[in-house]
Amino acid sequence: MSTPSPRAARAAAREEDAQPADGATRVRMRFLPEGAEVRVPSGTPVFDAASWNGIAIDSTCGGHGTCKKCKVRIVSGEVQVGPLDPRAFSTAELGDGWRLACRAHARGDLVIEVPPLQTRPKAALVGVGRHVILRPSVQKRHLVLEEPSLEDQRSDLQRVLDGIEDLEPHASVELLRTLGGTLRAANFDVTAVICDEELIDVEPGDTTARRFAIAFDLGTTTVVATLLDLDSGQPVAIRSMLNRQQPYGADVITRISATMMDERALAALIERAHETFAELTAEVCQEAGVAPHEVYEIVTCGNVTMMQIALGIDPEPLSMAPFVVATHAFPPARAADFGVAVHPRAPAFVFPSLGAYVGGDIVAGMLATGLTRDRRLRLFIDVGTNSEIALGSGERVLACAAPAGPAFEAAQIRCGMRAAEGAIEGVKIDGDDVSLEVIGDVEAVGMCGSGLVDAVAELVRSGLLDNSGRFIADEVAAETHPGLAPRLTKVGQERVFVLQWRGGGDPEASVYLSQRDVRELQFAKASIATGWQILLRDLGVQADEITQVLLAGSFGAYLTPLSAVRIGLVPKLALPRIVSAGNVAGEGAKIAALSLRERAEAHSIVREVEYVELSGRADFNDLFIDQLAFPA
Repeated sequence: MSTPSPRAARAAAREEDAQPADGATRVRMRFLPEGAEVRVPSGTPVFDAASWNGIAIDSTCGGHGTCKKCKVRIVSGEVQVGPLDPRAFSTAELGDGWRLACRAHARGDLVIEVPPLQTRPKAALVGVGRHVILRPSVQKRHLVLEEPSLEDQRSDLQRVLDGIEDLEPHASVELLRTLGGTLRAANFDVTAVICDEELIDVEPGDTTARRFAIAFDLGTTTVVATLLDLDSGQPVAIRSMLNRQQPYGADVITRISATMMDERALAALIERAHETFAELTAEVCQEAGVAPHEVYEIVTCGNVTMMQIALGIDPEPLSMAPFVVATHAFPPARAADFGVAVHPRAPAFVFPSLGAYVGGDIVAGMLATGLTRDRRLRLFIDVGTNSEIALGSGERVLACAAPAGPAFEAAQIRCGMRAAEGAIEGVKIDGDDVSLEVIGDVEAVGMCGSGLVDAVAELVRSGLLDNSGRFIADEVAAETHPGLAPRLTKVGQERVFVLQWRGGGDPEASVYLSQRDVRELQFAKASIATGWQILLRDLGVQADEITQVLLAGSFGAYLTPLSAVRIGLVPKLALPRIVSAGNVAGEGAKIAALSLRERAEAHSIVREVEYVELSGRADFNDLFIDQLAFPA
């Protein structure tokens, strides 16, 4: 009799937990194209049934009906059209069985088609960094030891420690369980593996040329893994993928809310994080031809919420004032604590955090860019759902977090999508011509965050959007922009600008920018601009004194500096001063893997940088309102 897989066992347990006490009728759901079949209580939303059983359905709101991205097609069975469905689908699509999974309640057996989830969004894999002196935590020493005798009865461990002349490591019980057998099988010709101050292994023969570490950037949306050869200091493989927690929401607040509303959600989020780490680990090791046991350490950075969830720490206190973290500096951890199957005793270095919403990823970014060491005044902005901002020089640095919302991730944008094939990532308006840059050079099917910023910036420049963010009147557009005026139309009662005509010229079937989308972007950019304005005030400097603006993160890597200036996201400076810094968090993680000295610097950053809490600031609201308009 076969033993069920762990996932199947967990799914069965979840189904059992979901069984109502009154013994409600169960229904069957079969999900295509994988063919997975589950049984759940009648009335269960399709989205919940899929989430419980590890079936990925796209969502950014966590199943609350606001993002309208959890689109599925009912192939067999009946699901009534809900009140939100007509807002997401055309009449023809509704007739063809398309429904929002979070609002589709199963009252009978169903066969459901799930569109494939894009798990490899376009992401910045590298960023601005610097050279460091190679001195990794992981060290190897080849030892040819004298065999024990009646005259030399030193313990096996002492014999190894005596052979390591320049280090004084300690050993664990786990190591001692295999030490004697390894020494004798190798005729006492072995290699000691030391990580920081721990002797984590003794390997037969000379393996000094093989030592590796993995640096992880654990993002809310995307996770990046870089496999490093610690002998040369060079990356040998790098991969990224969508964080598997995505169905629980696009931002940290939604994911925290999920844990508060469903006692099973935290365990599921932990599992999804570990699955993401495990898959990336397997991919980089396979690509580089490295055995997992040759990876002796991992380094991780990420925002506080992602890090606490990955380690199984309840994130609820982060969601409400006074926003308390479990710890800023994590105690010693192992790779196994993150579900990473490398060397069984491989430690994990976790970047410390500055505040509840200025996490280890920002500390890693400041480490990579040398923000706290530079004599120049620089502004660092990690643009995203929660945008972190730092301003300063070697004399003094201030940092804060600005809640920008999901606009930059295109999560609440009507035609928004991730940076995947078919997404508009760049827009240019030249006279009456609209030119689009589309990922994959295919027909546009949606718009990602950089495309949203470009579109708004170009419409402001061309005059189709006024400085308040409102589309100009139709009659004015017909007079001033006759070639573009037909693109300025309505979908329902909402005014839109069509970027890509589809569906035979039907605006509703096309890719468009809506008036509400513009407002979403205005709120997001105003929050960030208010953040750096407050830091300028507190530091007592003017915007024109800034010598460099670093736009960090995957979104910052693809954001056009000119568009960022036009919408007021960054100060109005000469464009060469505005740099797309890319994945500086990942660069910081790599630096920490390569240098123990730089790890000490990371902890110094936490002590030296002053965290500014924006919530409750008396000047925030007034400044925020001032920043809503687009610059003249």
